[in-house]
Amino acid sequence: MFSGFSPELFEFLRELEQNNSKDWFDANRKTYEFHFKQAAQDFIAAISPKMAALQPPLQAIPKVNGSLRRINRDIRFSKDKTPYHPHMHLVFWAGDHPNRSAGMHFVLKGNGLGFGAGYFGMVPVVLARYRKAVCDDDARQNLEAALAAAADAGSKLEPPSLARVPRGLATYGPEAEFLKHKAIVARTFDDVPYGTWIKDGDETIAQFMALTKAHMPLISWLADLDGPENGSAPDVPR
Repeated sequence: MFSGFSPELFEFLRELEQNNSKDWFDANRKTYEFHFKQAAQDFIAAISPKMAALQPPLQAIPKVNGSLRRINRDIRFSKDKTPYHPHMHLVFWAGDHPNRSAGMHFVLKGNGLGFGAGYFGMVPVVLARYRKAVCDDDARQNLEAALAAAADAGSKLEPPSLARVPRGLATYGPEAEFLKHKAIVARTFDDVPYGTWIKDGDETIAQFMALTKAHMPLISWLADLDGPENGSAPDVPR
């Protein structure tokens, strides 16, 4: 049963950021297992029915590499060789895969919360649908409205990954800036301080659901890109 995230969790995360080593982690493994891993899994299980009731339904899988992302970092190709993420990363997604679907993300850190929604890994067919959609006036305006709703909750659209519109898609219309994106992610850029709600199970669930619902227009718009292979522009109501 989820009763809220404990002060010990946030102390663990703050100390991990200062002592990011296997020796320190092993010495504090019991804190990780109970205040981090078990608490996260209890939270995911508790919030799962509410996530499933949204439209589209969001998957909430209470296991590591389900809705709880691994705390271990992949350091094979990174200059940063610290072995652990000093945060708890939770994801709730609308498609078949947490990393390749539209979804809602929460990142709990020692001193604050980060959150956002988006579609991080657009495969070519999805990217083609996205580009067609933003060239459709109605669909693009629905996307703009969804991004505005996310902005009201504190999430801003990440900058585009391309410096210019891709070759063959030359345009000077309102769709031009959207065509520079290969992914759509709206998120917080600064950590949001925790309120007392983070320590109470019911209030924590209510707060996370309120944030998720504020991002659902964006998740819904992006989830429609996973439709049939006809590549038609999504028709998403505002």
